[in-house]
Amino acid sequence: MDADQSHPTLTRYYDGFTSAINLDLFESIDQIMEVALEQDLHVLIDLPAQSQRFLDRWIEENDVLALCNETDVKLVYWYTVDGGPDSVNLLDKFLAKYNPQLNCVVVKNQGYGSDFSGIEKLAHFNHDPLQTSVLRQIFLPALHDSTMSKINKLGLSFWAAINAKEKDSKHLELMERQRSRVWLKKSYAAIDGALEGLITHDIS
Repeated sequence: MDADQSHPTLTRYYDGFTSAINLDLFESIDQIMEVALEQDLHVLIDLPAQSQRFLDRWIEENDVLALCNETDVKLVYWYTVDGGPDSVNLLDKFLAKYNPQLNCVVVKNQGYGSDFSGIEKLAHFNHDPLQTSVLRQIFLPALHDSTMSKINKLGLSFWAAINAKEKDSKHLELMERQRSRVWLKKSYAAIDGALEGLITHDIS
């Protein structure tokens, strides 16, 4: 599901597998739980920046976390960070609110930063034996700058980046496809590792 109305990445690249939702409307965001429960599917939601206040309202007014526990829906929040001070402060506030009750994977995006020491110093990462939720960290590797820029310029999905060839109107060169394939494999491995023990599904 794509909740980013300003930059609808999932809708643009994976239209056949994606539906748009509006975080301003409960009737729209309710689809998250309805699809997860009624269709028994794994649901991925792409959230825009500065969306936490909308998410907080929906979670609190509908007691979504309790509903997930009652219905055995495994909820995992993927929090992407770049290591900058704003990123550290926002993560600190998010974890202070949700860490005890919400499984969270902090994704250190090496495509946008390399120094994550501020993240690693947060007290939330000190192991609490009484904590029932899961808090994990992974590194999302950086793809070669010019290759990533070309993917964006051509408007390719990552699937198209590694599969489109010369006969297609838009494509990467052979070694660019290879770099993208290796990067995607590493990224899948990192994500699979973070999900170990949380859900039974191999995304790769």
